[in-house]
Amino acid sequence: MDEALKQKLNKLPVAPGVYFHKNASGEIIYVGKAAVLKNRVRQYFQKSQKDVKTEALVREIADTDWIIVETEMDALFLESEMIKRYMPKWNILLRDDKTVSYVRITMNEEVPYISFTRNPIDDKATYIGPFYGKSSVEKAVRILRRIFPYYVKPYSGRKTLDTDLGLTPGIEVGKSTPKDYKRNLKKLIRYIEGDREKLLRDLEKTMQNEAKKGNFELAAEARDQLFGLKELKKKIVFSDKEFLDISSDQALKQLQDLLKLKDPPRRIEGYDISHQSGENTVGSMVVFINGTAARDQYRKFKIRTSTNDDLKSMKEMISRRLKHKEWDFPDVIILDGGATQVNAILPIVEPYGIPVIGRDKSGDHTRNARIQLIIPRYSDSNELETAPSRDGSLAPSSSAVASGSPRVMQSSSPSNWEKLELSSNSHIARLVARIDEEAHRFAITYHSLLKRKSMLK
Repeated sequence: MDEALKQKLNKLPVAPGVYFHKNASGEIIYVGKAAVLKNRVRQYFQKSQKDVKTEALVREIADTDWIIVETEMDALFLESEMIKRYMPKWNILLRDDKTVSYVRITMNEEVPYISFTRNPIDDKATYIGPFYGKSSVEKAVRILRRIFPYYVKPYSGRKTLDTDLGLTPGIEVGKSTPKDYKRNLKKLIRYIEGDREKLLRDLEKTMQNEAKKGNFELAAEARDQLFGLKELKKKIVFSDKEFLDISSDQALKQLQDLLKLKDPPRRIEGYDISHQSGENTVGSMVVFINGTAARDQYRKFKIRTSTNDDLKSMKEMISRRLKHKEWDFPDVIILDGGATQVNAILPIVEPYGIPVIGRDKSGDHTRNARIQLIIPRYSDSNELETAPSRDGSLAPSSSAVASGSPRVMQSSSPSNWEKLELSSNSHIARLVARIDEEAHRFAITYHSLLKRKSMLK
Protein backbone atom coordinates (compact mmCIF):
# COMPACT_ATOMS: atom_id res chain seq x y z
CA MET A 1 0.00 0.00 0.00
CA ASP A 2 1.49 3.31 -1.07
CA GLU A 3 1.56 6.50 0.97
CA ALA A 4 -1.29 8.16 -1.00
CA LEU A 5 -3.65 5.29 -0.21
CA LYS A 6 -2.58 5.32 3.44
CA GLN A 7 -3.45 9.02 3.67
CA LYS A 8 -6.79 8.42 1.99
CA LEU A 9 -7.71 5.62 4.42
CA ASN A 10 -7.14 8.04 7.30
CA LYS A 11 -10.03 10.11 5.92
CA LEU A 12 -12.53 7.25 5.99
CA PRO A 13 -15.71 8.40 7.78
CA VAL A 14 -17.42 6.72 10.71
CA ALA A 15 -20.64 6.32 8.73
CA PRO A 16 -22.48 3.72 6.65
CA GLY A 17 -21.80 3.61 2.94
CA VAL A 18 -20.59 1.77 -0.13
CA TYR A 19 -16.90 1.46 -1.00
CA PHE A 20 -15.14 0.89 -4.33
CA HIS A 21 -11.76 -0.81 -4.58
CA LYS A 22 -9.84 0.07 -7.77
CA ASN A 23 -6.77 -1.32 -9.48
CA ALA A 24 -3.80 0.67 -10.79
CA SER A 25 -5.62 1.60 -14.01
CA GLY A 26 -8.62 3.02 -12.12
CA GLU A 27 -10.94 0.10 -12.87
CA ILE A 28 -13.45 -0.72 -10.11
CA ILE A 29 -12.64 -4.31 -9.14
CA TYR A 30 -14.79 -4.71 -6.01
CA VAL A 31 -17.87 -3.03 -4.51
CA GLY A 32 -18.92 -3.57 -0.92
CA LYS A 33 -21.18 -2.08 1.75
CA ALA A 34 -20.38 -1.18 5.34
CA ALA A 35 -22.22 -0.17 8.48
CA VAL A 36 -19.07 1.82 9.39
CA LEU A 37 -16.84 2.60 6.41
CA LYS A 38 -13.76 3.37 8.53
CA ASN A 39 -13.79 -0.03 10.22
CA ARG A 40 -14.75 -2.19 7.23
CA VAL A 41 -12.42 -0.75 4.58
CA ARG A 42 -9.37 -0.68 6.85
CA GLN A 43 -9.87 -4.39 7.61
CA TYR A 44 -8.67 -5.26 4.11
CA PHE A 45 -5.22 -3.84 4.85
CA GLN A 46 -4.70 -5.22 8.36
CA LYS A 47 -2.27 -8.10 8.93
CA SER A 48 -4.86 -10.75 9.70
CA GLN A 49 -5.52 -14.19 8.26
CA LYS A 50 -7.47 -13.99 4.98
CA ASP A 51 -8.52 -16.58 2.46
CA VAL A 52 -6.51 -16.94 -0.75
CA LYS A 53 -9.00 -15.04 -2.96
CA THR A 54 -9.25 -12.09 -0.58
CA GLU A 55 -5.45 -11.89 -0.34
CA ALA A 56 -5.30 -11.76 -4.15
CA LEU A 57 -7.92 -8.97 -4.19
CA VAL A 58 -5.99 -6.91 -1.64
CA ARG A 59 -2.77 -7.20 -3.65
CA GLU A 60 -4.59 -5.65 -6.63
CA ILE A 61 -6.09 -2.68 -4.75
CA ALA A 62 -4.39 0.59 -5.68
CA ASP A 63 -7.11 3.06 -4.68
CA THR A 64 -10.42 3.21 -2.82
CA ASP A 65 -13.42 5.53 -3.07
CA TRP A 66 -16.67 5.57 -1.17
CA ILE A 67 -20.17 7.01 -1.02
CA ILE A 68 -21.67 7.98 2.34
CA VAL A 69 -25.35 7.15 2.91
CA GLU A 70 -27.62 7.65 5.89
CA THR A 71 -28.42 4.07 6.91
CA GLU A 72 -27.28 0.48 6.50
CA MET A 73 -30.41 -0.14 4.44
CA ASP A 74 -29.39 2.55 1.96
CA ALA A 75 -25.96 0.92 1.71
CA LEU A 76 -27.58 -2.44 0.94
CA PHE A 77 -29.74 -1.09 -1.90
CA LEU A 78 -26.94 1.09 -3.31
CA GLU A 79 -24.42 -1.78 -3.23
CA SER A 80 -26.80 -3.93 -5.27
CA GLU A 81 -27.25 -1.20 -7.89
CA MET A 82 -23.50 -0.54 -8.12
CA ILE A 83 -22.61 -4.22 -8.57
CA LYS A 84 -25.17 -4.47 -11.39
CA ARG A 85 -23.74 -1.25 -12.86
CA TYR A 86 -20.02 -2.12 -12.76
CA MET A 87 -19.99 -5.95 -12.62
CA PRO A 88 -16.62 -5.87 -10.78
CA LYS A 89 -14.54 -8.98 -11.40
CA TRP A 90 -13.80 -9.66 -7.72
CA ASN A 91 -17.48 -9.51 -6.75
CA ILE A 92 -17.98 -12.36 -9.24
CA LEU A 93 -14.90 -14.32 -8.11
CA LEU A 94 -15.64 -13.95 -4.39
CA ARG A 95 -19.39 -14.38 -4.64
CA ASP A 96 -20.99 -17.23 -2.76
CA ASP A 97 -24.35 -17.95 -4.41
CA LYS A 98 -25.78 -18.70 -0.98
CA THR A 99 -25.39 -15.01 -0.08
CA VAL A 100 -27.26 -13.72 -3.15
CA SER A 101 -30.93 -13.17 -2.44
CA TYR A 102 -34.07 -11.95 -4.20
CA VAL A 103 -37.21 -10.54 -2.62
CA ARG A 104 -40.16 -12.58 -3.95
CA ILE A 105 -43.67 -11.09 -3.87
CA THR A 106 -46.63 -13.13 -5.15
CA MET A 107 -48.44 -10.15 -6.68
CA ASN A 108 -50.24 -12.56 -9.04
CA GLU A 109 -52.24 -13.94 -6.09
CA GLU A 110 -55.34 -12.33 -4.58
CA VAL A 111 -53.58 -11.98 -1.22
CA PRO A 112 -49.80 -11.84 -1.85
CA TYR A 113 -47.06 -12.77 0.56
CA ILE A 114 -43.33 -11.96 0.71
CA SER A 115 -40.48 -14.43 0.90
CA PHE A 116 -36.81 -14.65 -0.07
CA THR A 117 -35.06 -16.94 -2.52
CA ARG A 118 -31.70 -17.49 -4.16
CA ASN A 119 -33.22 -18.85 -7.38
CA PRO A 120 -35.91 -16.80 -9.15
CA ILE A 121 -38.11 -18.83 -11.48
CA ASP A 122 -40.78 -18.02 -14.06
CA ASP A 123 -43.80 -18.40 -11.77
CA LYS A 124 -45.44 -14.97 -12.40
CA ALA A 125 -44.30 -13.69 -9.01
CA THR A 126 -42.47 -10.36 -8.72
CA TYR A 127 -38.74 -10.66 -8.00
CA ILE A 128 -36.55 -7.78 -6.81
CA GLY A 129 -32.80 -8.16 -6.75
CA PRO A 130 -30.28 -9.60 -6.67
CA PHE A 131 -29.09 -8.37 -3.29
CA TYR A 132 -25.70 -9.38 -1.93
CA GLY A 133 -26.01 -10.56 1.65
CA LYS A 134 -29.11 -12.63 2.44
CA SER A 135 -29.36 -11.65 6.10
CA SER A 136 -28.97 -7.94 5.29
CA VAL A 137 -31.83 -7.78 2.81
CA GLU A 138 -34.11 -9.84 5.07
CA LYS A 139 -33.40 -7.45 7.94
CA ALA A 140 -34.09 -4.43 5.74
CA VAL A 141 -37.42 -5.72 4.45
CA ARG A 142 -38.47 -6.72 7.98
CA ILE A 143 -37.88 -3.12 9.11
CA LEU A 144 -40.09 -1.87 6.26
CA ARG A 145 -42.82 -4.29 7.38
CA ARG A 146 -43.69 -1.91 10.20
CA ILE A 147 -44.54 0.75 7.61
CA PHE A 148 -45.98 -1.51 4.90
CA PRO A 149 -47.41 -4.58 6.69
CA TYR A 150 -47.35 -7.82 4.68
CA TYR A 151 -47.86 -11.57 4.99
CA VAL A 152 -44.89 -13.95 5.10
CA LYS A 153 -46.88 -17.10 4.27
CA PRO A 154 -49.76 -17.97 1.93
CA TYR A 155 -52.94 -16.34 3.27
CA SER A 156 -55.00 -18.65 5.51
CA GLY A 157 -57.62 -16.21 6.82
CA ARG A 158 -56.63 -16.98 10.41
CA LYS A 159 -55.65 -14.38 12.98
CA THR A 160 -52.07 -14.69 14.26
CA LEU A 161 -49.68 -12.96 16.62
CA ASP A 162 -48.45 -10.89 13.66
CA THR A 163 -52.01 -9.60 13.28
CA ASP A 164 -52.01 -8.31 16.87
CA LEU A 165 -48.56 -6.78 16.39
CA GLY A 166 -49.72 -4.87 13.30
CA LEU A 167 -47.31 -6.70 11.00
CA THR A 168 -50.04 -7.94 8.65
CA PRO A 169 -52.54 -5.73 6.79
CA GLY A 170 -55.29 -7.32 8.88
CA ILE A 171 -57.49 -8.68 6.10
CA GLU A 172 -58.29 -11.61 8.43
CA VAL A 173 -59.95 -9.24 10.93
CA GLY A 174 -61.54 -6.83 8.46
CA LYS A 175 -58.93 -4.13 8.97
CA SER A 176 -58.04 -4.00 5.26
CA THR A 177 -59.00 -5.48 1.88
CA PRO A 178 -56.93 -7.38 -0.70
CA LYS A 179 -57.18 -4.36 -3.01
CA ASP A 180 -55.84 -1.94 -0.38
CA TYR A 181 -53.15 -4.45 0.58
CA LYS A 182 -51.88 -4.68 -3.00
CA ARG A 183 -51.90 -0.91 -3.29
CA ASN A 184 -49.57 -0.66 -0.30
CA LEU A 185 -47.36 -3.49 -1.55
CA LYS A 186 -46.78 -1.50 -4.74
CA LYS A 187 -45.44 1.32 -2.57
CA LEU A 188 -43.12 -1.13 -0.83
CA ILE A 189 -41.87 -2.38 -4.21
CA ARG A 190 -41.25 1.19 -5.37
CA TYR A 191 -39.26 1.84 -2.24
CA ILE A 192 -37.07 -1.26 -2.53
CA GLU A 193 -36.46 -0.60 -6.24
CA GLY A 194 -35.16 2.88 -5.45
CA ASP A 195 -38.09 5.16 -6.29
CA ARG A 196 -37.89 6.67 -2.79
CA GLU A 197 -37.90 10.41 -3.39
CA LYS A 198 -40.91 10.35 -5.70
CA LEU A 199 -42.73 7.95 -3.36
CA LEU A 200 -42.36 10.44 -0.49
CA ARG A 201 -43.75 13.24 -2.68
CA ASP A 202 -46.66 11.04 -3.77
CA LEU A 203 -47.48 10.08 -0.18
CA GLU A 204 -47.50 13.73 0.89
CA LYS A 205 -49.77 14.62 -2.03
CA THR A 206 -52.10 11.70 -1.24
CA MET A 207 -52.29 12.74 2.42
CA GLN A 208 -53.30 16.28 1.49
CA ASN A 209 -55.77 15.30 -1.24
CA GLU A 210 -57.55 12.64 0.82
CA ALA A 211 -57.83 15.02 3.78
CA LYS A 212 -59.47 17.64 1.54
CA LYS A 213 -61.96 15.02 0.33
CA GLY A 214 -62.79 14.02 3.88
CA ASN A 215 -61.26 10.55 3.47
CA PHE A 216 -59.49 10.77 6.79
CA GLU A 217 -58.60 7.07 7.09
CA LEU A 218 -56.73 7.13 3.77
CA ALA A 219 -55.11 10.44 4.71
CA ALA A 220 -53.97 8.97 8.04
CA GLU A 221 -52.57 5.89 6.30
CA ALA A 222 -50.52 8.03 3.90
CA ARG A 223 -49.41 10.25 6.80
CA ASP A 224 -48.18 7.26 8.85
CA GLN A 225 -46.29 5.84 5.88
CA LEU A 226 -44.76 9.22 5.06
CA PHE A 227 -43.65 9.91 8.61
CA GLY A 228 -42.41 6.34 9.01
CA LEU A 229 -40.18 6.59 5.96
CA LYS A 230 -38.92 10.02 6.94
CA GLU A 231 -38.11 8.74 10.43
CA LEU A 232 -36.01 5.98 8.92
CA LYS A 233 -34.23 8.65 6.84
CA LYS A 234 -34.23 6.53 3.77
CA LYS A 235 -33.33 9.04 1.12
CA ILE A 236 -29.94 8.20 -0.37
CA VAL A 237 -27.52 11.10 -0.33
CA PHE A 238 -26.55 11.34 -3.98
CA SER A 239 -25.15 14.70 -4.95
CA ASP A 240 -22.29 15.23 -7.38
CA LYS A 241 -20.03 16.18 -4.50
CA GLU A 242 -20.63 12.96 -2.61
CA PHE A 243 -20.55 10.70 -5.63
CA LEU A 244 -17.42 9.29 -7.21
CA ASP A 245 -15.43 11.66 -9.39
CA ILE A 246 -17.09 10.77 -12.69
CA SER A 247 -14.09 12.00 -14.66
CA SER A 248 -12.36 8.80 -13.51
CA ASP A 249 -15.30 6.53 -14.34
CA GLN A 250 -13.98 4.33 -17.13
CA ALA A 251 -17.31 3.87 -18.96
CA LEU A 252 -18.26 7.55 -18.87
CA LYS A 253 -14.76 8.56 -19.92
CA GLN A 254 -14.89 6.15 -22.87
CA LEU A 255 -18.30 7.49 -23.88
CA GLN A 256 -16.96 11.03 -23.64
CA ASP A 257 -14.07 10.17 -25.95
CA LEU A 258 -16.28 8.22 -28.35
CA LEU A 259 -18.68 11.15 -28.83
CA LYS A 260 -15.98 13.82 -28.60
CA LEU A 261 -17.61 15.53 -25.59
CA LYS A 262 -15.69 17.98 -23.46
CA ASP A 263 -16.90 16.41 -20.20
CA PRO A 264 -18.10 12.94 -19.19
CA PRO A 265 -21.87 12.70 -19.73
CA ARG A 266 -23.67 13.24 -16.43
CA ARG A 267 -27.22 12.40 -17.51
CA ILE A 268 -27.88 9.58 -19.99
CA GLU A 269 -31.38 8.61 -21.14
CA GLY A 270 -32.29 5.26 -22.67
CA TYR A 271 -35.45 4.59 -24.72
CA ASP A 272 -37.36 1.50 -25.81
CA ILE A 273 -40.77 0.63 -27.35
CA SER A 274 -42.93 -2.34 -26.40
CA HIS A 275 -46.15 -3.75 -27.89
CA GLN A 276 -47.74 -7.00 -28.98
CA SER A 277 -48.85 -6.98 -32.62
CA GLY A 278 -49.52 -3.27 -32.32
CA GLU A 279 -51.65 -3.59 -29.17
CA ASN A 280 -50.99 -1.53 -26.02
CA THR A 281 -47.97 0.24 -27.53
CA VAL A 282 -45.86 1.94 -24.86
CA GLY A 283 -42.51 3.66 -24.60
CA SER A 284 -40.04 3.85 -21.74
CA MET A 285 -37.47 6.46 -20.73
CA VAL A 286 -34.87 5.45 -18.16
CA VAL A 287 -32.38 7.89 -16.66
CA PHE A 288 -28.84 7.22 -15.47
CA ILE A 289 -27.04 9.98 -13.57
CA ASN A 290 -23.30 9.61 -13.12
CA GLY A 291 -23.66 6.13 -14.58
CA THR A 292 -26.22 4.97 -12.02
CA ALA A 293 -29.96 4.36 -12.36
CA ALA A 294 -32.10 7.29 -11.13
CA ARG A 295 -35.41 5.43 -10.94
CA ASP A 296 -37.37 8.35 -9.55
CA GLN A 297 -36.77 10.08 -12.91
CA TYR A 298 -37.92 7.21 -15.14
CA ARG A 299 -40.93 8.05 -17.33
CA LYS A 300 -43.39 5.90 -19.30
CA PHE A 301 -45.41 6.91 -22.36
CA LYS A 302 -48.63 5.47 -23.71
CA ILE A 303 -48.23 5.89 -27.47
CA ARG A 304 -51.12 7.77 -29.07
CA THR A 305 -50.38 8.09 -32.79
CA SER A 306 -49.20 4.66 -33.94
CA THR A 307 -49.70 0.99 -33.25
CA ASN A 308 -47.31 -1.33 -35.02
CA ASP A 309 -44.72 1.21 -36.24
CA ASP A 310 -41.77 1.40 -33.85
CA LEU A 311 -40.22 4.35 -35.70
CA LYS A 312 -43.33 6.52 -35.39
CA SER A 313 -43.73 5.45 -31.77
CA MET A 314 -40.15 6.38 -30.94
CA LYS A 315 -40.47 9.75 -32.69
CA GLU A 316 -43.66 10.52 -30.77
CA MET A 317 -42.06 9.59 -27.45
CA ILE A 318 -38.90 11.66 -27.97
CA SER A 319 -40.97 14.65 -29.19
CA ARG A 320 -43.19 14.50 -26.10
CA ARG A 321 -40.21 14.10 -23.80
CA LEU A 322 -38.45 17.20 -25.18
CA LYS A 323 -41.52 19.33 -24.47
CA HIS A 324 -40.92 18.77 -20.75
CA LYS A 325 -38.53 21.64 -20.06
CA GLU A 326 -38.91 20.98 -16.34
CA TRP A 327 -36.94 17.73 -16.78
CA ASP A 328 -33.18 18.14 -17.13
CA PHE A 329 -32.09 17.52 -20.71
CA PRO A 330 -29.80 14.53 -21.30
CA ASP A 331 -26.16 14.73 -22.28
CA VAL A 332 -26.56 11.55 -24.37
CA ILE A 333 -29.55 9.53 -25.67
CA ILE A 334 -29.26 5.78 -26.25
CA LEU A 335 -31.91 4.15 -28.45
CA ASP A 336 -32.88 0.52 -28.80
CA GLY A 337 -32.19 0.16 -32.53
CA GLY A 338 -29.80 0.73 -35.39
CA ALA A 339 -29.13 3.39 -38.02
CA THR A 340 -32.79 3.53 -39.13
CA GLN A 341 -34.01 4.35 -35.61
CA VAL A 342 -31.22 6.85 -34.93
CA ASN A 343 -31.71 8.59 -38.27
CA ALA A 344 -35.45 8.98 -37.56
CA ILE A 345 -34.75 10.70 -34.24
CA LEU A 346 -31.92 13.03 -35.32
CA PRO A 347 -34.17 15.79 -36.80
CA ILE A 348 -36.09 15.92 -33.52
CA VAL A 349 -33.10 16.28 -31.20
CA GLU A 350 -30.80 18.41 -33.37
CA PRO A 351 -32.32 21.74 -32.15
CA TYR A 352 -31.20 20.68 -28.66
CA GLY A 353 -27.70 19.50 -29.57
CA ILE A 354 -28.11 16.12 -27.90
CA PRO A 355 -25.91 13.28 -29.21
CA VAL A 356 -27.87 10.13 -30.13
CA ILE A 357 -26.48 6.61 -30.49
CA GLY A 358 -28.21 3.30 -31.05
CA ARG A 359 -27.64 -0.20 -29.78
CA ASP A 360 -28.29 -2.65 -32.60
CA LYS A 361 -29.20 -6.06 -31.19
CA SER A 362 -31.48 -7.29 -33.96
CA GLY A 363 -34.16 -7.96 -31.37
CA ASP A 364 -31.88 -9.82 -28.96
CA HIS A 365 -32.53 -8.41 -25.47
CA THR A 366 -30.69 -11.14 -23.56
CA ARG A 367 -27.92 -10.24 -21.13
CA ASN A 368 -25.34 -11.85 -23.43
CA ALA A 369 -26.46 -9.98 -26.56
CA ARG A 370 -23.63 -8.48 -28.58
CA ILE A 371 -22.85 -4.81 -27.96
CA GLN A 372 -22.84 -3.03 -31.31
CA LEU A 373 -23.18 0.74 -31.23
CA ILE A 374 -24.47 2.79 -34.15
CA ILE A 375 -22.93 6.26 -34.11
CA PRO A 376 -23.73 9.01 -36.62
CA ARG A 377 -20.64 10.86 -37.80
CA TYR A 378 -20.71 14.29 -39.46
CA SER A 379 -18.20 16.22 -41.47
CA ASP A 380 -17.13 19.53 -39.90
CA SER A 381 -19.02 21.45 -42.61
CA ASN A 382 -22.28 20.01 -41.31
CA GLU A 383 -21.75 21.24 -37.78
CA LEU A 384 -23.29 24.40 -36.39
CA GLU A 385 -21.44 26.01 -33.49
CA THR A 386 -24.41 26.30 -31.15
CA ALA A 387 -25.20 24.50 -27.96
CA PRO A 388 -28.27 23.83 -25.83
CA SER A 389 -28.95 25.33 -22.47
CA ARG A 390 -30.83 23.30 -19.88
CA ASP A 391 -34.13 24.92 -20.85
CA GLY A 392 -33.69 23.81 -24.45
CA SER A 393 -32.90 27.22 -25.94
CA LEU A 394 -29.85 27.64 -28.19
CA ALA A 395 -26.82 29.52 -27.00
CA PRO A 396 -24.47 31.47 -29.35
CA SER A 397 -21.37 29.85 -30.74
CA SER A 398 -19.04 31.42 -28.18
CA SER A 399 -21.09 29.83 -25.42
CA ALA A 400 -20.85 26.48 -27.13
CA VAL A 401 -17.10 26.64 -27.21
CA ALA A 402 -16.93 27.73 -23.57
CA SER A 403 -19.38 25.16 -22.25
CA GLY A 404 -18.18 22.19 -24.25
CA SER A 405 -21.79 21.17 -24.91
CA PRO A 406 -22.55 18.90 -27.88
CA ARG A 407 -22.83 20.79 -31.16
CA VAL A 408 -26.03 20.98 -33.16
CA MET A 409 -26.06 19.56 -36.67
CA GLN A 410 -27.39 21.53 -39.62
CA SER A 411 -28.40 18.36 -41.45
CA SER A 412 -30.00 15.20 -40.09
CA SER A 413 -28.15 13.13 -42.69
CA PRO A 414 -24.79 12.00 -41.28
CA SER A 415 -21.87 11.82 -43.68
CA ASN A 416 -21.27 8.26 -42.44
CA TRP A 417 -22.29 5.76 -39.80
CA GLU A 418 -19.81 4.13 -37.49
CA LYS A 419 -20.62 0.61 -36.34
CA LEU A 420 -18.61 -0.16 -33.23
CA GLU A 421 -18.48 -3.75 -32.00
CA LEU A 422 -17.59 -3.85 -28.30
CA SER A 423 -16.34 -6.63 -26.10
CA SER A 424 -19.05 -7.52 -23.57
CA ASN A 425 -16.42 -7.10 -20.84
CA SER A 426 -15.55 -3.50 -21.74
CA HIS A 427 -16.63 -0.69 -19.43
CA ILE A 428 -18.73 1.14 -21.99
CA ALA A 429 -20.40 -2.12 -23.09
CA ARG A 430 -21.46 -2.86 -19.52
CA LEU A 431 -22.93 0.61 -19.11
CA VAL A 432 -24.83 0.53 -22.42
CA ALA A 433 -26.11 -3.00 -21.74
CA ARG A 434 -27.29 -1.95 -18.27
CA ILE A 435 -29.17 1.10 -19.64
CA ASP A 436 -30.69 -0.92 -22.47
CA GLU A 437 -31.72 -3.70 -20.10
CA GLU A 438 -33.45 -1.21 -17.80
CA ALA A 439 -35.27 0.51 -20.70
CA HIS A 440 -36.50 -2.85 -22.00
CA ARG A 441 -37.59 -4.03 -18.53
CA PHE A 442 -39.43 -0.79 -17.81
CA ALA A 443 -41.23 -0.86 -21.18
CA ILE A 444 -42.26 -4.51 -20.82
CA THR A 445 -43.56 -3.88 -17.29
CA TYR A 446 -45.80 -1.02 -18.46
CA HIS A 447 -46.97 -2.95 -21.53
CA SER A 448 -47.90 -5.94 -19.35
CA LEU A 449 -49.86 -3.66 -17.01
CA LEU A 450 -51.90 -2.17 -19.87
CA LYS A 451 -52.45 -5.64 -21.32
CA ARG A 452 -53.87 -6.92 -18.04
CA LYS A 453 -56.14 -3.88 -17.75
CA SER A 454 -57.46 -4.33 -21.29
CA MET A 455 -58.22 -7.99 -20.61
CA LEU A 456 -60.30 -7.03 -17.57
CA LYS A 457 -62.50 -4.62 -19.53
